[in-house]
Amino acid sequence: MFADASGRITRFSRENADLAKAERLRNRAILPGLVNVHSHAFQRVIRGRTEYRSGAERDTFWTWREAMYHAANLLSPEAIYHSARMAYLEMLLSGITTVGEFHYLHRAPGGIPYQDRNLLAWQVLRAADETGLRICLLRTVYARAGWGKPEDPGQARFLTPRFEDFIGDTEGVRGALPSISRPGRAWVGVAPHSIRAVPLDYLCDVVSYAQSNHLPVHMHVAEQPAEVEACLAEYGLRPVELLHQHGILNSRFTGIHAIHITPEEAGYLGKAKARVCACPTSERNLGDGAVPADRLFAAGAGICFGSDSNVQIDLLEDARLLEYHLRMNKLERVVLAPGSSKDALARRLFASATETGAESLAGSVGSLEVGRGADFFTVDLDDPSLAGAGDALLNHVVFSLERTAVRDVAVGGEFVVRDGHHALADEIIRQFAGVQRDVWDAV
Repeated sequence: MFADASGRITRFSRENADLAKAERLRNRAILPGLVNVHSHAFQRVIRGRTEYRSGAERDTFWTWREAMYHAANLLSPEAIYHSARMAYLEMLLSGITTVGEFHYLHRAPGGIPYQDRNLLAWQVLRAADETGLRICLLRTVYARAGWGKPEDPGQARFLTPRFEDFIGDTEGVRGALPSISRPGRAWVGVAPHSIRAVPLDYLCDVVSYAQSNHLPVHMHVAEQPAEVEACLAEYGLRPVELLHQHGILNSRFTGIHAIHITPEEAGYLGKAKARVCACPTSERNLGDGAVPADRLFAAGAGICFGSDSNVQIDLLEDARLLEYHLRMNKLERVVLAPGSSKDALARRLFASATETGAESLAGSVGSLEVGRGADFFTVDLDDPSLAGAGDALLNHVVFSLERTAVRDVAVGGEFVVRDGHHALADEIIRQFAGVQRDVWDAV
């Protein structure tokens, strides 16, 4: 594989191979880098800290959210940077080479804007650049606590009440990227947080801006039944119905979760050629429910994957769980296979973790083709999780791979992980441990 100065693949050839590199890659398979479409990097801080009963009558997504808000309001800009580096390091070590960062921490604790309104965006972009991860920064709009609800102090850091401010801040990031990032390594999308958090007129303005600038649009949709009930109460329509009626669904739209949807809503998403980002490791942790992937695929919608709350960062685990959740609900096997070939299901799920994810983020990555980014990872064919794979290698990768098998990771043709080691790993882990002590000693 040969790449040009910008890190794009130019050709494939065995000629003039570097024998030293070839020796290092002996008995390893090369796979296109995984694309993590939906991450909240700062939530890496709360991993393992909410697995107890809170004292509420029922512990749900909504009680977890209060704990998340509390932690979010303890993080300094530097702590956000260290938390992002930790999450991004873990992504790279698992074969992820591109992330969509759903970035909604914008203000200082208490809700006062920083003098540099994009200060926290710079921390996240800096973390991605230093670790070597490609990033689509999905600048998030959060304008209210919900329809008819009073302001929530826990959300004060998230808010951008005025559309003009959101556009100005987003343009500020877009304008600065050429001077702070290498070509193709960082770009911007927009992310109205959810229907409950963004009034309809504001939402339509944001989507219009994105369409005029050919930017991807990502949005939490129908993650919880309560969101559907609130949308029905405010607008008389379910979330996807509302988006469909106002022309928001199209091939640049990705709905995050889309768990509690009807067959008709799945049809709207499919007809629009929209995508759904499933986050099964996070969704099972939060008790959200299972994404109706069979219904979505049948309707023609694309499915990609995200690590969301980063309770676990393993995109191939997300891929297999998409299928396994349906197996448990339907009491049958091989639910999502598009054909009868022995690797049809593995091919569909791996494509969702690579090609469909790249399409969702509008990134020229996700497959090893001339003209695309030279992003790939290698797996050790002697790893116990792959032993004996033979001609069933892709099935082993999708359904059985352990992260111990991931040995090398390259982004833009540059190795950022060699033999399972990232050059900054020790420093990143040490500094993140300090953040954890500071945050949880304060709780």
